Order: sequence, then C-alpha cells, then structure tokens
Amino acid sequence: MGLVADRPVPRAGILSIDAYVPGKSSVTGVDKVHKLSSNETPLGPSKTAIEAYKQAAATLEHYPDGAATRLREAIGARFGLDPARIVCGAGSDDILNLLTHAYIGPGDEGVYSEYGFLVYKIAIIAAGGTPVVAKETELTASVDALLACVTPRTKVVFLANPNNPTGTYLPFDEVKRLHAGLPPHVLLVLDAAYAEYVRRNDYASGLELVSTSENVVMVRTFSKIYGLAALRLGWVYGPAHVIDAINRIRGPFNVNAPAIEAGIAAIADEAHVAASITHNETWLPWLTKEISALGLKVTPSVGNFILIHFPTEAGRDAKAADGFLSKRGLVLRAVASYGLPNALRMTVGDEEANRRVVAALKDFLGGAHA
Repeated sequence: MGLVADRPVPRAGILSIDAYVPGKSSVTGVDKVHKLSSNETPLGPSKTAIEAYKQAAATLEHYPDGAATRLREAIGARFGLDPARIVCGAGSDDILNLLTHAYIGPGDEGVYSEYGFLVYKIAIIAAGGTPVVAKETELTASVDALLACVTPRTKVVFLANPNNPTGTYLPFDEVKRLHAGLPPHVLLVLDAAYAEYVRRNDYASGLELVSTSENVVMVRTFSKIYGLAALRLGWVYGPAHVIDAINRIRGPFNVNAPAIEAGIAAIADEAHVAASITHNETWLPWLTKEISALGLKVTPSVGNFILIHFPTEAGRDAKAADGFLSKRGLVLRAVASYGLPNALRMTVGDEEANRRVVAALKDFLGGAHA
C-alpha cells in the first residue's frame, strides 16, 4: 500500500501546467499608461452595448436565461446560422475548455501549432490528455506538420486562424486541406477570435466548413472587435451532436445577464464594427511600415496586433525594449511564454499610442535613455 498524502493532491499533470498570465496593464510610477498588451480595441464597446449593460443592472436578482436564447438568435441572424447549433460561453476560453473536456481524456492527444494560443495546452493537460505541438513554417501553421502529428490517439486539432500572437493565417483552401486529411473521429476546432479584422480574399472563418461537416466547430469571441472583453463572452457553432455534448457539461448559467444583453446590442451595431475595421486598416499597415523602417522585423499580420522582433544582443533585445517602453507608459506583451523570447506583441492602439510607440522605439534603438 502506498503512502497516504497528508493533504489533498491534484491529479497527475495539474501542477505541471504553467498558469496563463494575461498582458500587464499598469506600470509603477507612471501615470498615463497605454495598454497595448491584450489586443483590446482602442474604440471601446458600442454605446448601445453599454446602455444595454446598464439596463440589465435593474434585474440582477434574477438568474440569466441559461440557454442565452436571444443572444444565440442574434448571432444566428447576423451570420445566417441555426441558433440551435450555437452555444455561448464565458469567453471563448470557456468554450475551448468545454470542447477539450468533452472530447479529450487520459491517453488522448490534442494537437496545435507551435505558436498557438496557450489555452490549448492548458486545457489539454487539465483534461488529462497529452499536448502535441506541430512545428510552424515562418511563424505560420503548417497543414502538413499538423497532419503528421495525428495518431490513433488524437481526438482534437486546434487551429487559431488568424493566429495569436503571430498574426499569421491559413487561406481557406489550406484549412479545407487540413480537414480533408483528418480522420472523421478527430474534431477540428477553428478558433476565429480575430476573424472580423481579416481583409484577405482567400480567408474564411470556417462557417461554411462547419455547416457541411460533422467534425468541425468554429469558436468566436466578443472580446476583440466588439470590445466586451470585461464581460467574458464567446460562442461556438458546430454540428448538432457536438453542441449536445457541450450543453451537457457546461455550467447551467455560464453567461451572465448583462453580458447577454450587451452582446445582443453589440452584434447589432454594425456601424461600430465598421469603424473598428477602418481604424485597423489605417493603423496596422502604418505601424508595420514605420517600425520596419527602424530596422526591426515585423511579422505580417491580419489581426489587430503585430509581432515585433528584436536583436539578441543585451541592451537591444526584447526584454530591454519592454523595460524601455514601459517606463514611457507603453505596455506591450512579452511572448517568451510562447517560445518567442526575442519578440514583443503590440496591439494596434489609438493614434496617440501608435505614434508614441514608434517614437519610443526610435529612441530605444538610437540609444536614448527612457
């Protein structure tokens, strides 16, 4: 008989998980901080969403609709989808965890690309499964590498498209090639958190593939272009049998009432979304051009952020740049936890923040003091 523990012990694998660390939002001793570390929209949420949120405050004593029926109907109407094939959750993280727990257990494997969203690995290990990493090509997911990682133990393949933190994407033809190469029992999870920002003709979020397949789901969020990150709101569209499985294990009231109301209003405010797209279309290329002109490599991005690569020598590396920028109230995201220690991810901010970052990087590279 083995030794008896003197306190509760988490099951195998839990303590090996590196906890997810969000982008920092403050700097000690700096009054005005431009937070460019979490890919939040600089335009904020829709005014109608804010008003809907405020009105929901009058009835906080009531439980929300556990099925988020009106929100699912609003999403369905906006994208031409059957609301019965939609599940809403407390952010897309909630949905990703539900999918993982529904389909992965001890002995099973989940596959994701080398620089994919950190939550995939955390969810797989938490479910008792084994994470399998597929090498990327030039910071872009590789269909061939993903398929090469599939074994009889594979249950789920995650694809962030566009990918965070790199900003790269796979054209829809490549996504379809990935799907075609998967066994029918493997679930393909298309994480399209940044889909609204993409302006490429060869891109598709995956709605069509989900509608015509039995083993594909698409996950979306209200945290990015809709500006509702604080409310934690996401959704998934999938085959009826997958939706049934998720509904059996999700929390009975996993989306709160103010989030439901704000989400309904936000998705109806198409003018606000259009303004966010226009802002991004203006400043994403501007930042890419201006920072590249300083001699720094910028990975081409289709999202609302860029990945900036720094030299490796001390004093000019990403860590030094992060410290320099922070002292000026410019908070970017260090991505060493993604295996990218020589890069920083920057959210496309408002005009002031964008111009300040470029000016500060120029000073940093020129040897100026913070």
